[in-house]
Amino acid sequence: MVEGILPIWKEKGMTSFACVSRVRHLLGIKKVGHAGTLDPEVEGVLPIAVGAGTKVLEYMLEADKTYTGEITFGYSTSTEDATGTTIEKLPVSKDIQNEDIDQVLAEFIGSIEQVPPMFSAVKVKGKKLYEYAFEGIEIERSARQVQIYELKRTSDIAYNEDQETLSFSFEVSCSKGTYIRTLAVDIGKKLGYPAHMSKLTRIRSGNISADQTYTLVEVEAAVINEKINTLFLPIDYGLTQFNKTTIDDKLWSRVKNGALLNEEEVIAEEYPVLLVYNQVIVALYDKHPKKAGKLKPSKMFKIEM
Repeated sequence: MVEGILPIWKEKGMTSFACVSRVRHLLGIKKVGHAGTLDPEVEGVLPIAVGAGTKVLEYMLEADKTYTGEITFGYSTSTEDATGTTIEKLPVSKDIQNEDIDQVLAEFIGSIEQVPPMFSAVKVKGKKLYEYAFEGIEIERSARQVQIYELKRTSDIAYNEDQETLSFSFEVSCSKGTYIRTLAVDIGKKLGYPAHMSKLTRIRSGNISADQTYTLVEVEAAVINEKINTLFLPIDYGLTQFNKTTIDDKLWSRVKNGALLNEEEVIAEEYPVLLVYNQVIVALYDKHPKKAGKLKPSKMFKIEM
């Protein structure tokens, strides 16, 4: 049975759920999930976990992301991206220079607050915000703190004289839960203009980058040619934030049964820690919340070898 992380390149026009469904159908496996939704019009890296790989999804969802895209000043939209209807327009002055953009982008690096857009999957009272949005209902949303690690302009600004707009390309590395659409709108506000995210591509999710991915067409070809195993990454790719320590046969005999361990049995700089037996990650152990000096399994990856 195939299992692990399948690094997919999601193409435009397809939902993340549709990608999962397609992989499930191609592999004939029900246990499949993805590590972070991409909007239909956004392309890019979409890690898909299969079989035992789904055990690391909760950790992969916490991973940082990197995107490239384009921001357009001059009008804002209902969805904060190019798919929405125009809600505000303001011709852009040619006085804005590259240096003005750079100065504003620098202000967003670090810890910032964002209000989730109405067209998002954030739930309020058991209902997703975009469901309220489709009904024409505006819901009050609380601001959330996110981290912007890097944000830079990657092209000169370009004026469109016919539309009286300004656009430029950018690259951003950020924490999970960051809305790049909202970031684009907020950048525009700093310069006094309505704005929206006109293009977006995810080029990295955690430690999985674009050059490691495969399209669904390539996945299908690998299935037909019985080479699908060569496309999978090990579950280690979803656990890079944790330290590792190797255990021996004696400790493995207890770990595989989910036994509590003494801290002195597992030497680690910090917890939780991954336990490795015969070069395979078998479990994630953390400090026991109630028993001092004890470690308990947070997640079991292997119970037999």
